[in-house]
Amino acid sequence: MKIIEILREASRRIYENVKDLAGTDDAAGDFGRGAGGDISRNIDIVAEKTVIDYFKEIGFECVILGEECGRVELSDKPKGYVIMDAIDGSANAVRGVPFFCSSLAFSTENRLSAITDGVITNLSNGEMYWASKGMGAFLNETKIQVHCKDPIYKIVGINTSGASSELMKKLYPIFEQHNHTRHFGANALEMALFARGFMDIFIDLREKIRIQDIAAGYLIVKEAGGLLLDSNMKTLDADLGYETRLSFIAAANEEILKDVMSQIK
Repeated sequence: MKIIEILREASRRIYENVKDLAGTDDAAGDFGRGAGGDISRNIDIVAEKTVIDYFKEIGFECVILGEECGRVELSDKPKGYVIMDAIDGSANAVRGVPFFCSSLAFSTENRLSAITDGVITNLSNGEMYWASKGMGAFLNETKIQVHCKDPIYKIVGINTSGASSELMKKLYPIFEQHNHTRHFGANALEMALFARGFMDIFIDLREKIRIQDIAAGYLIVKEAGGLLLDSNMKTLDADLGYETRLSFIAAANEEILKDVMSQIK
């Protein structure tokens, strides 16, 4: 069974197990802070358990790096790492806002650049975005790519959740110059929408994003033809450690990248 098939099946099982849970009283609860630092909710626990149980069922030899569960070693001789954010957008999920997803990625080494497979599933409708290295990016069974035409409306995705006042001052010219800015509350799913061509650039300069939030999106964006840079405008890469926090810019092309990023003070 190919790695991508394993990840897709795990993601499908998450969807089946949580699709009726979002927005209900059973979605919440407080299970303390997970390995990623956020409070674990019941819907997070259900989703992670779904993946772990499935991997044990099929004997998948890997090390899981989970947002809530932390490092789970399922073999003494693992084939690689599964970077898992079983529920990205937990606040949306708990409140019933239909914008949250699962994010699963597989890496052969302890680097973002070693990711070979990624799956993001929109858990409000079951749409599945996926990619294997060198094979392109897909929505369900249809190949996708970043927006490559001159857009009628330039859509700028920008995550400012919890941003400092200093960062907001730096970013202000973007909001001043662009009427169509967006942030929906789940970075992984927003990266998938960007890869699908629904946004022209997606920016997160807070130095807060965790590896689990962007691992699958990292590959899907690149396979869809997008540019992925760090805050120094260098090619994005990092280790998979829990202490790692990132900023990133995903752009459809060099033109939109220069146009938007040149406005930051």
